[in-house]
Amino acid sequence: MFARFGILTSLKGYRPEWLGRDATAGLAVAAVAVPSAIAYPAIAGLPPEAGLYSSILPLVGYALLGPSRQLIVGPDAPTMTVLAAALVDASMNLPADRLAAASALALAVGIFCIVASKLHLGVIGVFLSKPILVGFIGGVSISILVGQIGRLTGLRIESEGLFPPFVELFQKAGSIHWLSVVIGIAMFVILQLMTLWRSPVPGPVVVIVIAAAASAIFDFEKMGVAVVGNLPRSLPTFSLPDVMNLPLGELLLDALAIWLVSFGSGIVTARSFGARGKFAVDADTELVGFGAANIASGLFGGFPVTVSDSRTAINMTVGGRTQVSSIVAALTLTAALLYLNDALRVLPVPALGAILVAAAISLIDLAGLREIWRVSRMEFVFALIGMSGPISLGVLKGVVIAVAATLLYTLLKEMRPRDAMLGLIPGQHGFYKMHRSKPARPIPGLAICLIEGSLLFFNVDYVKARLTAIADGLSDTRWFVLDASAIVQVDSTAAAMLDEVCGMFAERGIAFGIAELHSEPMDLLKRAGLLEKIGKPMIFEDLEEASTAFTNDSASK
Repeated sequence: MFARFGILTSLKGYRPEWLGRDATAGLAVAAVAVPSAIAYPAIAGLPPEAGLYSSILPLVGYALLGPSRQLIVGPDAPTMTVLAAALVDASMNLPADRLAAASALALAVGIFCIVASKLHLGVIGVFLSKPILVGFIGGVSISILVGQIGRLTGLRIESEGLFPPFVELFQKAGSIHWLSVVIGIAMFVILQLMTLWRSPVPGPVVVIVIAAAASAIFDFEKMGVAVVGNLPRSLPTFSLPDVMNLPLGELLLDALAIWLVSFGSGIVTARSFGARGKFAVDADTELVGFGAANIASGLFGGFPVTVSDSRTAINMTVGGRTQVSSIVAALTLTAALLYLNDALRVLPVPALGAILVAAAISLIDLAGLREIWRVSRMEFVFALIGMSGPISLGVLKGVVIAVAATLLYTLLKEMRPRDAMLGLIPGQHGFYKMHRSKPARPIPGLAICLIEGSLLFFNVDYVKARLTAIADGLSDTRWFVLDASAIVQVDSTAAAMLDEVCGMFAERGIAFGIAELHSEPMDLLKRAGLLEKIGKPMIFEDLEEASTAFTNDSASK
């Protein structure tokens, strides 16, 4: 019954023997979630409890409506960085306004996800191509690294960008709190050692325990080290964010940017884990799960979330089979919020900075950047544009510019579709591109031209010029056949251009024909009257039929 309404579809066919693995995975996910839940809100200037709220209710929302059995949602660095930029752009200075704006953005992102799913707009996720995402997340990582200067030194760094914070650090060097520096370095070293030793216990969990214990024993707070401070001992409560004093127009635009980045990075993460776990990922149905998670976050004092790579990795590694692990993780985090308040209160802020530094470094995909450079220099430029956004252009502007650059590059490529003249190789079947296959020869009197790309309003002038140039180079040709096998789209402007081309060949005494025309272009050209003008005898199913018809026509003359 639930599956019919899209509720708890991930639990369909649940087996009792899976409960043990799911429970263990849920506990592990919660253990990994606590450090990031407390650390990530600092990126956007939000209190730690907002991270805990954003790590509890979204798990329940996705478990109810999400399609995947193993994906785990939660805060992630790219989304938090875009959120931070949105809050800065909207000039949110008061803590209450920032919390309300973050919750409103989560609600808006969730609604965008649901609407996009109903409109089957999951394909929009591909606009953030791999080069852009690799570069963008690399830029986010550098931005996060720079943002930890204040937490690791005990200074108040007010400058933004890549270099100004270092200038400010140099100017305030005399006020550095060196105990904070030592704590941050020590915790970072522990994180690297845990990674090097491939510890079964996640490094951030170890750091949280060690740092909290050391702070309690030595009273770091009295020594001037900043600590997390008191967390609320109450559960998140249902409430609509107070948006009366917020710039709603700006927030809606920011929500679109956050939705694009969170969905783009989330669906890429989901597909990578889907390939690893051998489960299918459908973008449109995932949008429903993402929407439920964000709406749940926004209604209970949280901020926008997406698929969490670290939590999903732990869930799959430990052996979580269904979203029961998410429910167990949510219950465990709730218990931590209620009963571990004192332990989390004394947690040193430099330890959180060390966790964010380690996370940021792990997100920089140098191997991916090298591969992009090796494969395509142009796409490497797009990666650099994506990287420059969080560092210098501003995250939101960087996203828009990177996506626009990709679309422009794609449009430029489509403006000049490739073409090739086709011929036969003696003793072999099929037609071959003559510029690539030297033995290929044209059929005397018959010219066959392949156009590789759709014919649309922005490239018709180029295609017409190419066909005219080809016609000028023909001699002793009676038929010209356009191979339309690679033309998947044709618009009315292209239909008018083909009509002119047909007339041009007719003036030269050359019959114009089309082979392997797809159904949609055929319907449009039929409505445009072009197929009637060409004539049914010159419309061919394939090139073999065209060559046979030409041979028969030649034999009859």
